[in-house]
Amino acid sequence: MVREIKLPMMGQSMEEGTIISSKIKPGQKINKGEVIFEIETDKATLDMESPEEGIVKEILVQEGQTIPVGQTIATVENEEIKLKPVIKKQTAENAQVSELKSGQKIPLNKFRKLTAEKMLKSKHEIPCFYLNSVVDVTELVAFREKLKSEGIKVSFNDLIIKAIALGIIKWPIMSGRFEGDSIKLADSIGVGLAISIPDGLVAPIVKDVGKKTIQEIAQYSTALIERTRNMQLMPDDLEGGCITVSNLGAFGIESFIPIVVPGQCSIMGVGKISDTCIAADGNVGIKKLMKITLAVDHRIANGAEAAQFLNYVTELLQEPQKLAQ
Repeated sequence: MVREIKLPMMGQSMEEGTIISSKIKPGQKINKGEVIFEIETDKATLDMESPEEGIVKEILVQEGQTIPVGQTIATVENEEIKLKPVIKKQTAENAQVSELKSGQKIPLNKFRKLTAEKMLKSKHEIPCFYLNSVVDVTELVAFREKLKSEGIKVSFNDLIIKAIALGIIKWPIMSGRFEGDSIKLADSIGVGLAISIPDGLVAPIVKDVGKKTIQEIAQYSTALIERTRNMQLMPDDLEGGCITVSNLGAFGIESFIPIVVPGQCSIMGVGKISDTCIAADGNVGIKKLMKITLAVDHRIANGAEAAQFLNYVTELLQEPQKLAQ
C-alpha cells in the first residue's frame, strides 16, 4: 500500500520547514529507525526517522525547498509510517568561535536568522521595563555546599529556578502570555534556561517547576542540558515557557539587560557572584553579592506586580532554607 509522508508539525508554533537534505532515494528500502529527511524549522535542525520498514516510491521535494506543514514530501509502500523528530547532532560544518577569522563573512543558517527575527520582533513589539536587584547570596552559597555534602548536586540556576517557581505561584500574573485582548495564564510553570551551543543560543524549558523539589529540578535541568549539548532536544522541550533565565556569571559578567522571548512574560539576567565589602552595625564584612535584572513585558505585568515578584525571589535567594519547604 502506498502511503504519503507529509511534513509534520514538530512544534506548537511551526508553520513550515526547509528540506536540508534527503537521506533516501526511490526504490530504497527504509529500515526501522533510519533517518529519511533532515529538516530545518524555526527552532532547530531535526532528523526525521522512520519507525518501520518500507520501499521509497517517490520523493516530492528538493533540497533547499521550504514547504508548509502538511505537504506531502514522499511516498512509501508500506504500513503507516509515523515520523519522530529528533534534533540533529552537531556537524563539523558548524563554525566554532575559535575558528573565525578577521574579515570573514559568516552566512546565517535559518536557525540564526529566525532567532534574529524573533529578537527584532521582541524589541519592536514588546514594551519592556527593567528592574534590578542586588542579592546577598552568602547563605545561598553555603546552602548549596550543604546540599553537596549530603550528596545532592544542584547548580545556582537550579536554586534560582526554584525561587522563580515559588515567586510565580505567589504572583501568577508573571506566567501570563499576551493574546490580543486578553492575558492567558500558564497551566503549569515552565522556565527556559538559556544555553550556548556552537550554532547559537537555545533556551529549552524546565517543565512544571512549580511541583518539583530542588533535587527534581536539578535532575531535570541536568538531563536537559546534556540533551542540548548533544543536540538531542525534542520540539516539546522548547515549548511552554513563561520566563527564561539567562546566566552570564560564568563569563565574568556582573549585569546585563536581556531581551524577553516572544510569548513569555519576562526574562531574568543573572550576573556573577562577587565578594564585596559591606559595612553594617559599625563593622565591615565580606558578603557574596549577585546582580539580577528582570525584563518584563509591560502588556502583561505592571511595575508593582513585577517588583513584588522580584523582591520575593530575592528574599528566597537570601533565605535559601525556604526553597526546601
